[in-house]
Amino acid sequence: MAMGSTADVYIISASDRLKAVELVFRECNISTFKGTTVAIKANYNSADPFPASTHIDTLRALVSTVLRENAMHITLAERSGMGVTEDVLTERGVFSLADEMDFDVLVLDKIQESGWQAIRENGLHWRRGFSIAKIFTESDRVVQVCCLKTHRFGGHFTCSLKNSVGLVAKKLPRDPYDYMAELHQSPRQRSMIAEINKFYRTDLIIMDAAQAFSTGGPDTGKIISPNVILASRDRVAIDAAGVALLRSYGSTPEVMQGSIFSLEQIARAAELGVGVSSVSGIRLVPLDEHSVTVAEWIQKRFSREG
Repeated sequence: MAMGSTADVYIISASDRLKAVELVFRECNISTFKGTTVAIKANYNSADPFPASTHIDTLRALVSTVLRENAMHITLAERSGMGVTEDVLTERGVFSLADEMDFDVLVLDKIQESGWQAIRENGLHWRRGFSIAKIFTESDRVVQVCCLKTHRFGGHFTCSLKNSVGLVAKKLPRDPYDYMAELHQSPRQRSMIAEINKFYRTDLIIMDAAQAFSTGGPDTGKIISPNVILASRDRVAIDAAGVALLRSYGSTPEVMQGSIFSLEQIARAAELGVGVSSVSGIRLVPLDEHSVTVAEWIQKRFSREG
């Protein structure tokens, strides 16, 4: 599911999340949600508050906007990596919001084998392949809402590409094999992360960078406050912009070193056709005065380190 040779990344102040998400939908010309089933992949890896997890106001803004686009049905599906998924979603207020706004929540740890799509393809770094929750391969539309942060357990950074790990099975019913143990013990972890993204599409990615972790992560770290929301249809483009933003503040050696498109997550995803192949294919689109400055920071990093 290769993307195009160019991609827009929209940038807007995060001071009013609802206004920002609504404007992003208009700018991206998202007019094809009417009558559709929509799967949302948020970032609820742990019960730690934003920027470790999706801010409840961002999720509220997203659901509200999708409902306004007359979607037929919305499901948020999640598997937490650092905690019991149901407990994480309860603590972060997701079930309460679902009751209030009438959308479904699917705890992926509890679905049966029929709910998983096995991915077995030559050339992957996964020894046994992996399985993706079918909700993300069978829904009419898929929207990701991710955070911006570094990752101290081998991912190096976690934006939209890394967020996809939470839609892959840790273990399958009647199969004791631990796919997440394989992932986190592999020296090619970052390539394996990228490979997940080849097998499902996204119609829109929203990155909440009101705050971010510039070191540490994914649950705690040094907090920075870019105060922006980024949005794109292209996971490689938005992750490259996120890395450039982290570099603008100063980040870990793993994030700072080399060109942005030489970082393993991004390089492998680009190689697989998940998104654009270089920074020359990324167009930054600031939507307000504050985001003009942030776009300049990102573009400066693209020009020097793309």
